Order: sequence, then structure tokens, then C-alpha cells
Amino acid sequence: MIDYKVQIAQIIAKQEIGLTAEEIAEMIEVPTDPKNGDFAFPCFRLAKTMRKAPQIIAADVASSIENESIFDKVEHVNAYVNMFICKDAFVRNVVSEVVSLGCEYGKSNVGEGKTVIVEFSSPNIAKPFHIGHIRSTVIGNSIYKLYDATGYDVVRINHLGDYGTQFGKMIVAYRLWGNEEELKKNPIKSLLKYYTKFHEEAEKDPSLDDKARETFAKLENGEPEEVELWKRFRELSLEEFSRVYKMLDIDFDSYAGESFYSDKMPAVLKELKDKNLMHESRGAQIVDLEDYDMPPAVITKSDGSSLYATRDIAAAIYRKQHYDFYKNIYVVATQQNLHFKQWKQVLALMGYSWEKDCIHVPFGLVSLEEGTMSTRKGRVVFLEDVLNKAVEKTREIISEKNTSGIDIDEISKEVGIGAVIFQELSNNRIKDYVFSWDKILNFDGETGPYVQYTHARASSVLRNASQQELDRIKSCDINDFNYVTSDSAYELTKLIYRVPEVVREAAAKYEPSILTRHLIDIAQSFNRFYHDEHILVDNEEEKVEKLALVYAAKVTIANCLAILGIKAPDKM
Repeated sequence: MIDYKVQIAQIIAKQEIGLTAEEIAEMIEVPTDPKNGDFAFPCFRLAKTMRKAPQIIAADVASSIENESIFDKVEHVNAYVNMFICKDAFVRNVVSEVVSLGCEYGKSNVGEGKTVIVEFSSPNIAKPFHIGHIRSTVIGNSIYKLYDATGYDVVRINHLGDYGTQFGKMIVAYRLWGNEEELKKNPIKSLLKYYTKFHEEAEKDPSLDDKARETFAKLENGEPEEVELWKRFRELSLEEFSRVYKMLDIDFDSYAGESFYSDKMPAVLKELKDKNLMHESRGAQIVDLEDYDMPPAVITKSDGSSLYATRDIAAAIYRKQHYDFYKNIYVVATQQNLHFKQWKQVLALMGYSWEKDCIHVPFGLVSLEEGTMSTRKGRVVFLEDVLNKAVEKTREIISEKNTSGIDIDEISKEVGIGAVIFQELSNNRIKDYVFSWDKILNFDGETGPYVQYTHARASSVLRNASQQELDRIKSCDINDFNYVTSDSAYELTKLIYRVPEVVREAAAKYEPSILTRHLIDIAQSFNRFYHDEHILVDNEEEKVEKLALVYAAKVTIANCLAILGIKAPDKM
């Protein structure tokens, strides 16, 4: 497809204004108000070098390029050159590109030959996979898909929380109050009950915490009984987690969790010691970070057991050696901001310049309208239960409509789970938000069901086209696009055109909501076009042109939903 910014920049560069085409392209803007053109070039920067008022420069540039065939109109407003693209050619270029690329439209190869690691989800073994985990899971999966869509070789890692003192607590709790039959029947809820009881009893008897620390130390030292129980908890947990991942249609390339790096930590400790970075403090081994306005990074506790920082340092070194990553992305909540700053600074002190490529992508918290959650107190909402409830509620909504000709079970899954995912990704990831069923399952608001329904509507229109008309669309056998230059049609086309750029921007900023918001704009624009225009008209050329734009919109919506990890049903 023609890159209009590049083409316009080349035209303006011919006017010898002291900037290269590349510099001009970076300055070109897309006005928010279509009355100000399709593209705009601000001339403020040129005032100093050209020794003219920016308004005069804008007037000169406008008059010198207004006859170029690419433009319908060029005008200057104050210091801006506002450019209106030739609509017929623009629509033809965009629609032809979407039709020819199909499901590849929106993708690019900017990351070709580079490996990106995305670590996300990372639930704790033997603990509930609850609603709080949905943010890392869904945001991380979308970031993976964004980088995959921009041509990178992406490795998805589920860094399981399968190590640490909590396992000492869990093992002690199971030995004291565990029930084998109960565990087999409902592993996670049973383990949660034992874990909750441990903390209740530890408040009365602090010696339980000492027992937990001793037990974890035994686990780290490879005591057979502790290792056997730990393995069992891990296997049972993964079975539970896999059901949720299947519902979300999420896969991983590696489940190497904290335990995977246990045999790699001695080398890290030796390196820190050899480089005189580590010293003792109250029995613990620390790296002093006072010069960097941070508390010390605790490497090992006084009992010799490791901490998160140690394991994350070992993991980063392993990943660089094993994958030679371009970026190593961690999708982890904002509460861990200090933790990431600390161990990254330790890596820098160790002399690893690539620590700057280890990128923490933080996100805010999700809360429930009913209140906050606490694993220790047993107040949790299981993610699997939330997804099942979304499917059930969607089924109720769809059942009230005409359900003939649709697989209500499949549609309820696609729309219900899609609604939950979309809600997560429509919010700026850094912001906290409240989980609301009314907002999530609204078919008329800025929601997943609304976008999916728009795709189904476009599909319905195309089902009314003849095979001959569809063949003409798919072979781009259309002479011109004079019938799709109305305001609603043109605005829709411009939004479709921007999708590859939006995908690249969302990836670069680790922000799926950029794509989600753009997708809402496309859906709203399509529905305006649908209501403003009579598509299935008698005039065959007009009908085919309009159907071609409907087809381009349908393909684009489906592609964007796929990058967000959401299905695009043809019927609803």
C-alpha cells in the first residue's frame, strides 16, 4: 500500500525547505477533525531557518504543491498546510490492499530476525488462578500477538511461581490438616483452604512460620519428601490452570518457572561475590543500592534461602544466553516496580549492558464491585468461574434474540469470553479498574460484544451478495470507487488505512488499548456507514463498490480482534 506520509513528504521535500523527506514524514500529522484535511504539515519549525513567519511558509508550501495529482485540495490555515487526498484513488488503494492481503492485513515485518520474550500470566502453584491474574494473562497474550504481528520471533514464557517460602507453608499446612481424598477431588480449593488455615493459625502460633522456612530450606536442599509433595502440588495446579488457558485460547512456549533456575543461582552468587558486589547484612547477603536511591537488593536470606531477585537475575542471564533476545518483556503488576528496578540495577552493576532490554510492562489492579480479594484470607474469585459466568450470561442475552441458524453454545463462548478479554484491553493498562458485568456484556456500548456484532453485521451484508459479486471483490475487478466517497465511507476507509500503523504503535508502547480503541472507532464508523448508505442497491457498480468496502471492514475487524486474542463470529 502507498504510504501517504512518505509520498507527501517526498513532494514537500522538493520545495527545498531545508528538511529531508524522512524529517518531513515524522512531522506530518493526521488531524482529529476531518475538516482540517487528511494530513497536515506544521511549519513552526521552519521559521528560524527560513527567516519567515510560519504562516507565510505554510502559504508558500500550499501553493507550490496544490496541483499534485495525489491531492483533491490543499489549503493553509495559519501555520498548517492541510492536505485532502484524492478520495477515489485512496479508497481504491486501501480496499485493494485489504482484499489482497486478507488475514495478513495489519501485519508488518519490522521485527524480522529479532527475538522478543514475553513473560506473562505466571500464577502461583498451589494457589487460586483468580480474577486478579487476568490482567497479566490477557495483556501479556496481546503483547505477544502484537509483536508477532510486527514480524518478531516471539517466545511466550509462563514464569510459574513454583518456588519460595509459600511452599514451605503449603507443605506444613498439608501435613497438619490435609485430606488426600479432598485434595484429589478439588486440588486448588483444598490447597487454598489449607493455606488460609495456616495463616490463621500462624497468628496464634508464630512457630509455624519457622517450620515453614525450615521446610522450604529442605525443599531447596532436595529432601525427597518435600520435593515429592512440591511436584504433586505443581502437577495438580497445572492441570487446573490448563483449563483456563484453553478457555482463553492461550498457549505458552515455556513453563520454566522459578524452580527452573534453582541450579543456576549458585553461579550468580559466585559472580556477585567475585565482583565484590555482595556483602553481609544481619546474616543476609545483599547488594547495596543506596547510590541509586533504592533499598538494598536482598540476594539470600539469613537462612541461606533465595529470593525473587536472585531468581530473576538468574533467569535474565539464562534467557540472554539461550535466546539472545532483542527485548525481554515482563508483564507484571505495578506493585513490583521497585523489585524490577532493583534487580535490573544489579544486572547493570554486574556489567550486563543488555539489562536495558529487560523491560517491565506494569499494569494497574482489577477490583470487584463486591470488594477486594485476599488469598491469605480465602477471599478470592476464581478466573475459571468468571469466564463460565460470562458464557452463561451471554447465553441468556443471546437466547432472548432470534437464535435460528447459530450455534448458541459456541457463540456464547466466543462472545462471553471475548467480552471479558476486550474489557481488559480497552482500559489503559496502567489504570486500575472495577470489573462490571453490566459494562462488559453491553451490546451497544464500547465493548467486545459491540465490535463482534459489527463483524457479524458485515458478514450478514456479504451473505446477501451474489457469488459473482464476491468474485469481483476478491479479484479486485472494480474500475473505480466513485460511489464510496461519502463522508461516512471515507472516514471508515481512513480508519482501516491506519491499522498497520496503529498495530506498530501499540506494540512499541506495550499498550493493547491503542488498538482496542481504534477498533471501536472502526466499528462505530462502519455502523454509521451502514445506517447512512443503502448498500444493496440496484446499480450493480455502486453495489459492488459498497460491498467491497464492507468486505474490507469485515476483514480488518476480524484481524484486529485476532491480534487482541478474540474470536470474530459471523453470526450473532
